[in-house]
Amino acid sequence: MAPDPALVALNRFGLGAKPDSDLGKIAKDARNYLKAELKQQDIALVSVDERTNAGLLDSTAAIEASMAAAMERKTARDEKAAAAAMQPAAMDKPADPAPSKADANASPNAKAKPAVQPVEADIYRAEAQARFDKALGADAGFVERLVGFWSNHFCVSVAKGQIVRASAGAFEREAIRPFVLGRFADMLLAVEHHPAMLFYLDNQQSIGPDSRAGKRRGRGLNENLAREIMELHTLGVGSGYSQTDVTSFAGMLTGWTMAGREGRLGEPGTFVFNANAHQPGQAVLLGKTYPDGGMGQAEAALNDIAGQPATAQHIATKLARHFIADDPPPAAVARLARVFAKTDGDLRALAVTLIDMPETWSTPLAKLRSPFDYVMALRRAIAASAGNEPQRTLHWLMALGQPLWEPPGPNGFPDSTDAWASAEGMKTRLDIAWQAARQANDIGNPNQMLASLIGPSVSDETRAAISRAESKQQGLALLLMAPEFQRR
Repeated sequence: MAPDPALVALNRFGLGAKPDSDLGKIAKDARNYLKAELKQQDIALVSVDERTNAGLLDSTAAIEASMAAAMERKTARDEKAAAAAMQPAAMDKPADPAPSKADANASPNAKAKPAVQPVEADIYRAEAQARFDKALGADAGFVERLVGFWSNHFCVSVAKGQIVRASAGAFEREAIRPFVLGRFADMLLAVEHHPAMLFYLDNQQSIGPDSRAGKRRGRGLNENLAREIMELHTLGVGSGYSQTDVTSFAGMLTGWTMAGREGRLGEPGTFVFNANAHQPGQAVLLGKTYPDGGMGQAEAALNDIAGQPATAQHIATKLARHFIADDPPPAAVARLARVFAKTDGDLRALAVTLIDMPETWSTPLAKLRSPFDYVMALRRAIAASAGNEPQRTLHWLMALGQPLWEPPGPNGFPDSTDAWASAEGMKTRLDIAWQAARQANDIGNPNQMLASLIGPSVSDETRAAISRAESKQQGLALLLMAPEFQRR
């Protein structure tokens, strides 16, 4: 039997139902319900008012703040080391110096002053708050799911260091959100130009061996960015490119960097093209020769790679896996690849194709929600905002193995049920469901909540388990752990 159209719309495409969701109304016209969200102007963007109210910084300001903070931390360390070096040796000190008046009057239970949080942590929390607010406030949440998909596809990780911690949220707002319903090539160019990506994949360390800087410093290529663009962002593994192509592309990308704190190349924290570090001369990539055109050489290559059939196949497979099933129907993948090629990578057209495909409505809801999707669905279900302090939500994501903007590698977080369905992972979900149920305000009758969150698709087993609950909190926790709630 085909799944309930309302649950397909809200769970497979979206971020889950809310207490006031009208599942019956949605089920009658689920496709147009989703398409209406795509038509909302600037729906993927964080508005100026939202940015202002949340105190969000653009990437340049965030990176500049991180650079300044790093310098202050270094100065403090240097001063502390210098002061320690000037202290007399311990053996020269009096054995029992008399306590000062302040020491004598101090309370024995006085606590040390808490350490000041780095500015990057404050920026990160503000960005996390904004991300959670967008997910919790969305209607279906299809566009937010697309944002999450592309942010994971073109991922950076805050584990790289404080500069990425400060700029990861701005990276998503500047390089992902504006293009979620635009052209893939435009998103690709925005991503690869962004300082957060260049820093994450070490392109500031890549110097053309024959460039002026390369000859002077004796340094060479760093292939990280070129390799990940081809392997992860566009063509995919096994698509026919060679190591020679990777090396050639890395040379084309030399000079793409971020202006440093001193501002010698430009405003600190901004993208700049450093001609002195660019590998001169023509380059051959995938059999095509690109004349030496400075920054435009790699831009031309990126546009060409974006239109390759292998890129269409790679993106189609990942989208179908994300929105349909771990092993997506081949016909669905082929249809998405055709639309990608026919429309020159129109991502809105791909989103509409996903909505219109019969496979998305007939395939059972068997894929386990990722930790982020589960936590957002849980908070939506109990009508909980992220609050002014997103720390609890960040803690839950960390506990579940999907810390925000911190994937384990450039390939992002896994997108399969097996990755999240371990015994430990499910136990953690149960713990979080209990925490959420205990903290929820105004818990209604869990049996009535079943109707608004799951509808007629609820199984007899789930209904019976919740009916036997000894308290509203226990009933709500059981609902949040029900297979119908966990899977999409």
